[in-house]
Amino acid sequence: MSEPGYRLLDCGDRALTVELGRAVDPVVNALVVALDEAIRGAGRPGLLETVPTYRSLLVLYDPDLLPRADLAALIAGHWPPPVAATGAIRRWRVPVLYGGEHGADLAGLAAGAGLSQEEVIALHAGRDYRVHMIGFAPGFAYLGGLDPRLHASRRTDPRPLIPAGSVSIGGNQTGVSPPLELPSGWQLIGRTPARSYDPARAEPFLFAAGDLIRFEPIDRAAFDDASAAAQAGELVATMERVDG
Repeated sequence: MSEPGYRLLDCGDRALTVELGRAVDPVVNALVVALDEAIRGAGRPGLLETVPTYRSLLVLYDPDLLPRADLAALIAGHWPPPVAATGAIRRWRVPVLYGGEHGADLAGLAAGAGLSQEEVIALHAGRDYRVHMIGFAPGFAYLGGLDPRLHASRRTDPRPLIPAGSVSIGGNQTGVSPPLELPSGWQLIGRTPARSYDPARAEPFLFAAGDLIRFEPIDRAAFDDASAAAQAGELVATMERVDG
């Protein structure tokens, strides 16, 4: 079934994908986030969970409480969703220790780009990134907006495990790993003490689709101090509200 501006794709009998586009695009992603907020805000019984992605929204539902036709009508009733223009965006400032043992691929990535390591760090930390989606592992943030000079292919020899909290680059994206050791083929350029996922928190996930992230370089002493604070349950990433 198709509607103007989106397609409905069945995922079994208890989930529906609302596809809003075919490419990774910040405008499309903003619509995904807005539709997610609108549908969840409706508070309909039988609506179990929503999962925003780059260009689509997965909606899980109980067909005994919310028949598929009613869910489709609910989606249609909130289309197009209002996209907030100002004052609704969270920006996280995330500390990162770049290079060395915590950014094993920084030197090679810099050489391949014809830049110094310091230039790579300045470029990477010099802009805001949009959280397009959370996926792969709990709290892993896929970020859009990477400077084209830093685009780098994934490794031909993926690592079985990378350090918790790794900051990495894969293709035209950068990402923040949760505080878990994970397999990865992305290029490692740094590590953050911030915990993007902590099941002990009231809200386990720190970032959400539609948020902004800005990285702030720190030295080893600051990293060690922040790591101890994060281990004690403190948020070492700071949040501010900015105009959209």
